[in-house]
Amino acid sequence: FELAQQAGGQDKINEVLEPHRHPFAVKALMVAGEMWLTRDENTQHLRAGDAFEIPRNALHSERYGPEGATFWVARRHTP
Repeated sequence: FELAQQAGGQDKINEVLEPHRHPFAVKALMVAGEMWLTRDENTQHLRAGDAFEIPRNALHSERYGPEGATFWVARRHTP
């Protein structure tokens, strides 16, 4: 299943992204699948319809479910 999904362009199935930062702020809306977002030792379990935000340079990690995760993202770059 995982290889078929990757062949179809989905590459975030059961994947864990270790703690990292982005040089931009994020506002996102989950549209399919599920993920767990951890920031400041708090974990959110996100599903379709859930929104989340990540401030610029905030340390966070992500874990995606067996169906992957699809979310729409808006990035805000600030100087």
